[in-house]
Amino acid sequence: MTSVPRGESLARDGRSTRVPSPRDRDSPPGRPGPDGSRPVPPRRPETSEAMADERHERHGRGRREPHPADHQELMSLLGAWALAACAPDEAERVESHLNDCGGCAEEALRLRDAATLLEPQGNLDLDPRLRGRVLDGCLARRPASLPVPSWAAPLDSEAARLDALLNDITEDEWRTPVELRWFDDEAGWLDRTTTVSGVLDHLLAVDGLLARAMGLPDLLREAGDDPVDRTLARWADPRPAVGTWRPWREQTQALVRAAAGAGGRTGERTVERAVLGDLDRLPGAGRELPLSDAYLDRAFACWVHADDIARAVEYPYGPPLGPQLRRLVDLAARRLPGSIARRRRAGLAVSRPRLTTAGTPGRTLHLEVEGPGGGDFYIPLDSPVAAVSRTAARGAVAHVAVDDVVFCQLAAGRITPDEAASAGEGDELVIHDVLSAAAALSRL
Repeated sequence: MTSVPRGESLARDGRSTRVPSPRDRDSPPGRPGPDGSRPVPPRRPETSEAMADERHERHGRGRREPHPADHQELMSLLGAWALAACAPDEAERVESHLNDCGGCAEEALRLRDAATLLEPQGNLDLDPRLRGRVLDGCLARRPASLPVPSWAAPLDSEAARLDALLNDITEDEWRTPVELRWFDDEAGWLDRTTTVSGVLDHLLAVDGLLARAMGLPDLLREAGDDPVDRTLARWADPRPAVGTWRPWREQTQALVRAAAGAGGRTGERTVERAVLGDLDRLPGAGRELPLSDAYLDRAFACWVHADDIARAVEYPYGPPLGPQLRRLVDLAARRLPGSIARRRRAGLAVSRPRLTTAGTPGRTLHLEVEGPGGGDFYIPLDSPVAAVSRTAARGAVAHVAVDDVVFCQLAAGRITPDEAASAGEGDELVIHDVLSAAAALSRL
């Protein structure tokens, strides 16, 4: 079997053509694998005249002149060839002709380049819904012996999307600067610049806490339990730019397999809150928290940081699918009451407090999240454990509407409260406090 660099095709006599097929023009160039290995990069096509001269000198013969009728026919197919609209046999004839006709080769290059301008910029990945449909089709034929629980599906999906993004970036792009931004109640808006590789190091460091809770190896066990300390320790350890890709991928896959082994419905399994380091990161205040929330938190982080990487390398990247985005929105909404209470205790709230007895209804805000991942949430304002009755929900003191992706970006610290609200009515100070509390959910 004869191999040729990707981006070139083989003529009938075994010689590589000077013009890559348009069917290959969207194929990414050679990318580093998870282990850092790289395929042979494609050669850039040389000018037709230079290659014709080279063949002339190498073979000691002149160019083969095609029959005029064949030349006209093949020249008329160049436009269809540039659009990848030729039948396979026609494409083969055109590509063979381009080996021997400099004029047509130059015209083919121009047409092919022009054809790329007709295509809108799109994601280099397949439609993320395709992955779900393929898996559903496979599972319909043969059910999984250990199905992935619904609460672990977002992490499985988002890790697969990030892995596909990493597969499409070049070795140099691993060193692209990436700005991480978050909100701190005391210091305000903060940012830290790292690289694509550094973002993956951060994910690996924080995911390792969940891995430890699931009884899996923790690559940073000696770095302690604080997510920031673990990240800084990872950043301080020099390694090749792509050196984190394989460990991160293997750790994420192990987490998904562990979730499948644990099974259970949403909220059924629990894990000690202290094991995950940041006690205020997830909803609730008890000693234990639902394992499903811990997995959703890591899925949320995976999506947010994948989007950070995509923006840095100018890669089109969309949000999670609607049902999975809905779970992430719900997680952020359930974290809001605790964040509101912390800000009020710290004297950062601008709306007036109202004392209530624990467990009794208090004031609420109606948070309307729009979009396929959205829903209606009634946020208690006076106590994080206050019950929200139907009466309190109907009498909400304020109503604010935000887009689902925008709400998640706010909770991730990627946008400010002023940039987030699309519509609101009622107590403006309460709206300000709730949106600020959403921004305060963000972390490094």
